[in-house]
Amino acid sequence: MKAVMYYGQNDLRIEDIPEPSSPEPGEVKIKVAWAGICGSDLHLFHNGPAYPTTPTADRPQPRTGRTLPVVLGHEFAGTVAEVGPGVTGLAVGDAVAVKADVPCGACPACAAGLTNICRNSRGFGLSGAGGGLSEFVNVPEANAFPVGELPLDQAAMIEPLSVATHGVRKSGARAGDTALVGGAGPIGVLVSAVLRAKGVRVIISEPNPARRQAALDNGVADRALDPMNEDLQAIVAEATEGNGVDIAFDCAGVIPVTHDLIAAIRPGGHLQVIAIPSRPLDLDVQTEMHLTEITYAGMFGYLDEDYRDAIAMATGDGLDLAPLISKRISPEHIVDEGFAVLLDKANTAVKILVDPTA
Repeated sequence: MKAVMYYGQNDLRIEDIPEPSSPEPGEVKIKVAWAGICGSDLHLFHNGPAYPTTPTADRPQPRTGRTLPVVLGHEFAGTVAEVGPGVTGLAVGDAVAVKADVPCGACPACAAGLTNICRNSRGFGLSGAGGGLSEFVNVPEANAFPVGELPLDQAAMIEPLSVATHGVRKSGARAGDTALVGGAGPIGVLVSAVLRAKGVRVIISEPNPARRQAALDNGVADRALDPMNEDLQAIVAEATEGNGVDIAFDCAGVIPVTHDLIAAIRPGGHLQVIAIPSRPLDLDVQTEMHLTEITYAGMFGYLDEDYRDAIAMATGDGLDLAPLISKRISPEHIVDEGFAVLLDKANTAVKILVDPTA
């Protein structure tokens, strides 16, 4: 079968590899329909393996025992092609979105229900033992979430949508709140979409005019402003009767942006950090924490409940993923029409999908 193989920094190869055998007990075989390109894929391609999540050529991944190369791709959806012994909740032909991580189930984080921060987790498309940028992959039944009649190209976006859902859940955002989202890249747009679906008023701060307009055109923001040429604090004050926003989401990871977001939050509000900061953040504890009692939280990945919530939103009336699919490509063009586009800071793409069989 065809697969996109990751050999290391700047080294992807389209190869013919053996199709997975029949699924083991508790597993299902997925015929992949679509796989998305994620920022983590870009990081691996541009910077090289991130051990221990991703192995190197001479250091095996601790859970899978695999070394490079590995099949790439962890945002994917497809149909159940075969079920293994003991599988009761899925049947051949079911449409599913695949949850990318397989936690160990035994560490303190897993015992506390925080499977998203399991330090012994393995990931499809990252750790070996299969990935979404191939025609077939075997996954545990617990990782395959039925999506009903949701088109499979939209189902391939459930994974990144679950990241946004988890961030919004962590923030405590409620209907009627006003949120400020810093950055209108793919995650910023998805966070804004989730917020709007929950009845939150959204202001996006984004210097790229094309991305600002795309956010407005896609209906994920009530207002989009240019922080380089507009007075963000004045605009927020006007929109909130001088109170400040209830919540701000850092989806940019740029330190000056983070401080601007903090300054726009009302007393007792919340900053939810979703992007990975470009460097350590220096806080003025007295001004930016004590005198405001603003709370701060980071986040990582998602939980099963975020997957279920994301599917419910995508299959309901509150959120339409179709306009957020920017492009569909074949594996042979994953670098020139996929990675190159997403690495261009001027691009407006939210999600580029790959058909592994094309």
